[in-house]
Formats: sequence, C-alpha cells, structure tokens
Amino acid sequence: MRKEENLISYLDWPLFISFLLMLIMGLATVYSVAYTPEDPSLFDLDKQYGKQSIWIGISLFLGLLVFLIDSDIYRKFAFPIYLFTLLLLVIVLFMPAINGARAWIGIGSMGIQPAEFSKIASSLLIAKYISELSLKQQTIASVSRAIAIILVPMILILLQPDAGTFVVFTSFLFVMYREGLTFDPLILSIINKVPGFRFKYTWVGSHFIPILFVILFLSIITLLLQQEETDFYFLPFKVSGSMYVIFSLIILSIIGIAFIRQFGSKRDRSRVSAVILLGLVLGGGLSYTVDAGFGSLAPHQKDRIELFLGLREDPNGKDYNRNRAMAAVGSGGFFGKGYNKASVSSVESNHVPESETDFIFCPFAEEWGFVGTLFLVALYLFMLIRIIFIAERQSHHLIGFMLIVLL
Repeated sequence: MRKEENLISYLDWPLFISFLLMLIMGLATVYSVAYTPEDPSLFDLDKQYGKQSIWIGISLFLGLLVFLIDSDIYRKFAFPIYLFTLLLLVIVLFMPAINGARAWIGIGSMGIQPAEFSKIASSLLIAKYISELSLKQQTIASVSRAIAIILVPMILILLQPDAGTFVVFTSFLFVMYREGLTFDPLILSIINKVPGFRFKYTWVGSHFIPILFVILFLSIITLLLQQEETDFYFLPFKVSGSMYVIFSLIILSIIGIAFIRQFGSKRDRSRVSAVILLGLVLGGGLSYTVDAGFGSLAPHQKDRIELFLGLREDPNGKDYNRNRAMAAVGSGGFFGKGYNKASVSSVESNHVPESETDFIFCPFAEEWGFVGTLFLVALYLFMLIRIIFIAERQSHHLIGFMLIVLL
C-alpha cells in the first residue's frame, strides 16, 4: 500500500472525470431504453438497468482496490492470476451453451465471462515477462514463451467459440511490437534452413506495421475474388481468388527480379532477388491459406465477412441487425429526439435486437442525434489519447505496458 504520499495525487482527474461521465451516460441510456413504469427502481435486478447498476458498483469497488494496491503485488501474483483465469476458461467449456457459445459462468440471474478476465490476466503476465526480458538478446525460447502466454487463452477462447474475443487478443501483437519484442528469432530459424538464405535479421521487427497492411491487403483482395472464378488476362481458363493473387505475385516478382538484375548493383542482386522470392512464397501461401481458411469457417462467420466486404446483400435476413441499427441511428437526426423518446430502438418496438445491451449505441444516437454521438466519440478519443499519454510517461515498464495492453 502507498503510505508516503497522498493517494489522490496519483489520480489523473481528466481521465477519471471523463470515465465517470461515460459511466453515467451509459447507465442513463440503459435505463431509458429498458424502462418500464411497472419497474421504475434503478436497482431492480429483473431489469437490465438494475443489473447494470450492480455491476457498476462492483466495478468501482474493484477499481478502488486496484488503485490502492501497489504494482509490485501484481508483478508477484501475475502468474497465479493467469493460471486461475485459464482454469475459468476450461470450466466454462463445460457450461450450458448460450446463443451457441459456452462463454458464461452463471451466478444466479447474472453471470461472468472469463474471457474478459483473461485479457487482464494475460496483460499482467506478458507485461511482467517482457519487463524482465532483455530485448537486445532475444532468442527462440524467449519469443516462444511470450507467444505461448497469449496463444493458450486464445485457443481456449476459440473452443467456446468466441471469435470476437479471439480477434481482440491479436492486439497483443501490436503492444509486443511497440515494446521491442520481435519475431525475428523464430522467422530466422525457419528462413536460414533454406539453402542460399543466410539472414542476420528480418524486416519484421522494424517494418511490422507496413507488413501488417500488406497482409491485410492481400487477405481482402483474396476474399473479394474468392466467390467465383475470374478470368486472368492471357490464361484460357478461369482461376480462383487465391490463384489470381498468386499469378499476379509471380508476374510482379519476375518484373522485380528482372529490374534488379538490370539496374541493381552486383552486391544487392542476389539478396534482393532472394527477398522477392521469399515475399512471393509467403504472399502466395497467405493468399491460399486465407482462401482455404474462409471455406472452413462457420456459416455465420462467413456471412459476417461477406456482408462486411459487400460481397452480398441481405437487408432483411443475415444483415437485418446492422440495417435496423443504422436506421435507428439515422432516425436521431442532428439533435436527436430527446431523452427517453427513442422509438425505433426501444425495447417495446423490438426494431433493433438487444438494443439495451449489444446495440446500446443505437438508442443513444436516436435520443441525442449527431451532436450527442459526436460528443461521445470525442470523449472516447480523449480517453484513449489520455491513456496512451499516461502509459508513455511511466518510468515503470510494467505499468506502462499494462496500460497500453488494456487500452
């Protein structure tokens, strides 16, 4: 416990006030959209706003405890906390399925989602591990251990299945990159086994973000072309999306190698040519993997990707929720309809499913319009920037990393 200084001096008031403001706005919106005259009490556990009130009280109490406990305690108990959350992730697999997923452990009329706690536990352990790791002397073992800390809960979450939380865990890669942890040792151990390849380092460590954008670009192009076979210029037959990308990469690689052979120095010809060929293999492999992986997804996952990319339209079927949500948001206009006057997104109308939980933004936008939503987004942006600012100025490596991960 901190004794020498006033605890209030540790509190970042701009961040705390913005957090409380968003807390009040959220609870007020839930109360507005789920309100019934028969159950007006804010603490009625039969209503969504009653449950929300209880969880807010519990969260504030836990937040106070976190604030009072010294950070060295988290360092000491990071691994036991991590193991405990893994145990919860295993237990939840034996719980009854809710909406097709075993993601909740019921407590009376309420429940907890272990995957949410695993985010915090994983961030604690990975922060502790990296803070004790010599980033200048990374090895295959050290990088593998860091990946395993993230990969184990990801696998358990995927078994629920909870693809949304699984994707959230991939954000750890950005934070690990930001802290200087690269995957060069693993990549080099594979590349240098190929005859003629002897690299001391790769571009992954210093060019992670550009490489990520290339991966996303190739993946999206492959998905956009995967639905039906396409003509490929001079070929007399149609090709699939992945083959279209692979043939394109082959042509670009031939042009690139020919260019470097013609105009590059003798010193760089072999090295650059090897990099181009490696990029061809990795890019082609990625495109094929995306194409094959998409075919193995569950039907509802395919639907979401296709609807998101505009590959299909189904406004009154698979895309009903999103279309109804957009209609509710748009109905708010510029200034909104006023508090407790949402009609399109009200629980009674049932026009927007789960408007008091998953689609809570819809009633807020309908009640407060463009002006209100702009203020909400600005408040979110302020909080994110403020958290990054606080994390970057931390002298304690563990605290700074935790803040960035939890962001």
